Amino acid sequence: MTRPPLPAAAPALRLLHVAAEVFPLVKTGGLADVVAALPPALARAGADVRLLLPGLPAIAEAVLHQRAVCEVGPVFGAARVTLRCGQLPFSHVPAYVLDAPYLYRRDGGPYQDASGREWPDNLQRFALLGWAAAHLAAGELDPAWTPDVMHAHDWHAACACAYMAAHPSTAAASLFTVHNLAYQGLFAPADFGLLGLPSHYMNADGLEFHGQLSLMKAGLQFADRVTTVSPTYAREIATPEFGFGLDGVVRSRGAAVSGILNGVDGDIWDPARDAALAAGYSATEPGGKVLCKAALQAEAGLDADAAAPLFGIVSRLTAQKGLDLVLGALPALLQAGGQLLVLGSGDPDLEAALRDAARAHPGRVAERIGYDEAFAHRAIAGADVILVPSRFEPCGLTQLYGLRYGTLPLVRRVGGLADTVVDASDAKRATGFAFDAATPEALAQALARASALYDQPAAWRRMMLRAMAQDFSWDAAAAAYLALYAEIAPARGA
Repeated sequence: MTRPPLPAAAPALRLLHVAAEVFPLVKTGGLADVVAALPPALARAGADVRLLLPGLPAIAEAVLHQRAVCEVGPVFGAARVTLRCGQLPFSHVPAYVLDAPYLYRRDGGPYQDASGREWPDNLQRFALLGWAAAHLAAGELDPAWTPDVMHAHDWHAACACAYMAAHPSTAAASLFTVHNLAYQGLFAPADFGLLGLPSHYMNADGLEFHGQLSLMKAGLQFADRVTTVSPTYAREIATPEFGFGLDGVVRSRGAAVSGILNGVDGDIWDPARDAALAAGYSATEPGGKVLCKAALQAEAGLDADAAAPLFGIVSRLTAQKGLDLVLGALPALLQAGGQLLVLGSGDPDLEAALRDAARAHPGRVAERIGYDEAFAHRAIAGADVILVPSRFEPCGLTQLYGLRYGTLPLVRRVGGLADTVVDASDAKRATGFAFDAATPEALAQALARASALYDQPAAWRRMMLRAMAQDFSWDAAAAAYLALYAEIAPARGA
């Protein structure tokens, strides 16, 4: 009996992710974590994934096995631009490096110089990133590999969507992900000519935004589909409260805007195997968390007090993150017997206020200005509660790390925080604490509820184990993205 031939396997989707940073090479926030974790998860699910990254020093020097793909020539003020391809050192995902020394090889951060001033040529620097992505999508820079979908992350890569829309021969689809709508890539309208886009793109239906040039708007307007990093945030940015002036643009895209929740890289964030911790622990053997708390108190200069609930913050120190609310609620936290540890940097006034609080309450309040990845792991593992009282939060990763480490999140009920933390009022499903109003009083009430539950060890342990049982792996996010890519990707051979 002759068996019918098996159907041919569908070719793997070719996906190009475009971003300005990737952990651990360049990181200013959660964007880098997403760009590091999502492509490998997509590759594990069978996709053919590559990244396109700017040739910042930390990236250009770390990507392995680089080979020249093409010489681009002078563009955007750079006399020499070379596209190279290699592998990321930690995940081995293929990565294109846009080597343009004049634009990228400089001291300082990816967006600012060492003194915190925006690089004056940021428009050209990130226009080049988008331009190269669009030409890769058109098959013009690497004919050996052309993506089905170009996925641009945040305003730094958003110009790719406009360049693709202006390039009629591009068959690839475009997806744009908003990681934080508050950062929009705004520039002087007189500089629009530097982009080389059609003149009519600088109008209300294009990149013009209240008399400025907005790269974020390039993604919102011209991408085939738009995603945000949580379902609630996708709804919020269509409202004046959270839309930062772009809510009308978001509403105009209608069902083309959706939210896919970020995940956690379980290889990096695993309390049982985390080499940064004083002791490993898990949901089945949680005893090591007590040792982590004692070690953190000693390292941070806090009193060695196992009975004191330790509230931790690992965050940029900005008003968005609600640090002013924490300072307003600090008397209530201390009155309830709690301790506070803050790791982060940002607004100089908030940094100074936290230093003053630590001096005023030695042994009870500690701060570490700056960022230290290993200490961040120890802070999240050693704290009892991780505070994320944000005024808005597209997704938030810190609360997900807290859940994984059995450090109960205390969050404001916005964006991805609302999607991931169940308040203690739901006794059967609770994984943390949530409040609504962005006021010190509302935060203080939530702190009081957390302190009261901490005094009930059995109830606290049940919630802690339930939190650790939550699954926010990248596999679920990758599956959702793959379904979206398949929906928008052009048919092969069409």
